[in-house]
Amino acid sequence: MPVQAAQDVDLLATVQSRGVLNCGVYGAAVAFSETQPDGSTTGFDADYCRALSIVMLGDADAVNFVALTSAERFTALQTGVIDVLVRTTTWTQSRDGDLGFDFAPVTFYDGQQLMGRASDGFNAASTVADIAGATVCATAGTTTEKNIADAVDAAGVEIKLATFEDLDIITDSFINGSCDLMTTDGSGLVGRKAKQEGEQEWVIFPAAPFSKEPLAPLYLPNQSTFGDIVNWTVYATIIFDEKGITSANVDDLLRSGELDAEAVRLLGGEGELQSKMGLAPDAFYEVVRQIGNYDEIYTRNLEPVGLQRAGTPNARWTEGGLIYAPPAR
Repeated sequence: MPVQAAQDVDLLATVQSRGVLNCGVYGAAVAFSETQPDGSTTGFDADYCRALSIVMLGDADAVNFVALTSAERFTALQTGVIDVLVRTTTWTQSRDGDLGFDFAPVTFYDGQQLMGRASDGFNAASTVADIAGATVCATAGTTTEKNIADAVDAAGVEIKLATFEDLDIITDSFINGSCDLMTTDGSGLVGRKAKQEGEQEWVIFPAAPFSKEPLAPLYLPNQSTFGDIVNWTVYATIIFDEKGITSANVDDLLRSGELDAEAVRLLGGEGELQSKMGLAPDAFYEVVRQIGNYDEIYTRNLEPVGLQRAGTPNARWTEGGLIYAPPAR
């Protein structure tokens, strides 16, 4: 489908008529979206795809996961192969402006780091200046490639940069020694370390990332209704987290009558606004009941690989983090 044609379509109506949400993911991002041997897709991003499927179609399983490389992802969105991209993608000015996409709220605040071997002398205190002369592998055509080039330039050192389309190839090259170091978002390095470190001791550094990588879903412009639904699905999970409303206690809290007015509205009660968005009044209730709130999604998928929430930008705003939602009123 041509780009303009894709933008002119009422995307929400198209998805609801089709009965399936086509959600673009990576498929090989540890803890974010991983295609399993049985063909299912698991992870933090995958759970947000399912949440969107619940809201738009009333069914967590009415989602078609489309695994995409970095080079494929934007074309797939522009041409209508996918309806929404939830694929560890950084919100940048060029993607917002030149490419013309619209971004949903940030679901994970990340930053780029390096990973090397302790046997090569790297440790947690190492810096970008310590990688002079090394061969560093990065993903081609991404912010990752540009960031490492800027970082070594700022540090006044030179490296040999080798780029590949796929993080699996980069990781294999690092394991076999073709790369002295690999670089990507810190979350990606933590996931690979947890899953593939083996007998080698891998070290992630520098302690403070050398870039900002706010990761967010994105969709085509001129899709106001569809975009509002994506945005408020994310916001709803954050508000439920703020209020301590979980998949385990949501029904008890509703029965108790102790919820505040904002929570009642979001859960489909008096004053609900979901029906004005073309949704079922209980759309967000079903998200928290079936998928959980933001903290449940985070804890289930990311903490097992070592991505702790406390003390990071991904903590609640009331606890010093950046995870925040506007009021549901």
